[in-house]
Amino acid sequence: MPRFVVERDGLRLAVEEAGAGRPVLFQHGLGANAGQVAEVFPSSPPARRITLECRAQGESQTGPVEALSIATFAEDVAFLSEHLRLERAVVGGISLGAAIALRLAVRRPDLVGGLILARPAWLFAPGPENIQPYALVGELLGQHDAETARAEFLKSPIAERLAREAPDNLASLNGFFDYPEPKTLGALLRAIAVDGPGVSADEARVIKVPTLVIGHGEDLAHPWAYAETLAATIPGAKLVRITSKVVDRTRYVAEFKAAVADFLAA
Repeated sequence: MPRFVVERDGLRLAVEEAGAGRPVLFQHGLGANAGQVAEVFPSSPPARRITLECRAQGESQTGPVEALSIATFAEDVAFLSEHLRLERAVVGGISLGAAIALRLAVRRPDLVGGLILARPAWLFAPGPENIQPYALVGELLGQHDAETARAEFLKSPIAERLAREAPDNLASLNGFFDYPEPKTLGALLRAIAVDGPGVSADEARVIKVPTLVIGHGEDLAHPWAYAETLAATIPGAKLVRITSKVVDRTRYVAEFKAAVADFLAA
């Protein structure tokens, strides 16, 4: 897929673009990259899918660790939208990407013509309990080499609970220990685990664009209750429950694509 680089604050930020048609700025989850989005984005109706790989993730540079935040990531996406001269694109994302999209819908409504919040991991408060496993991985990566950190994590009560109740979450977190720059990832996880979208429920209640919220069960990091709450808070939002990856990954991908396709076609 076509890729290019934009520069902001002296940093090179990687962007992936695919397709043509209505612009859709769609962001990946924490520690992921544009490939996560490409897997679940539909091929029709025609759309121009644009994914900025957030700082310290994918092929984007890190910059100052103290600048790693949901607010900064949202500002980077807003910069990209203005750089590309997009007119009120649909803005969305998965997990961290959903938090970025929610912030943009509130802070930069001039850039947002539609909103997709997939598998939300935040509501309105910073540092929610469901994100604390990411904080633990970040702390361990800051204290140890990657393999020692992995061993410490896998014997923790958090990992034991995830193994019982949310094995897909455990698999994702275990994959972080294979990250090519574990110390950078550790700093990123620690920063984002205490962060939040920086918007209130009252602000979300005045969002005026068409909104889709996608969620599923069997996921402690992305509770179905969060999807329900956001859909109930944002006026007119459509809520779609899909099959989780741990139940059937093929159905998860197909149902995710179908939900997004239906929304874009409306």
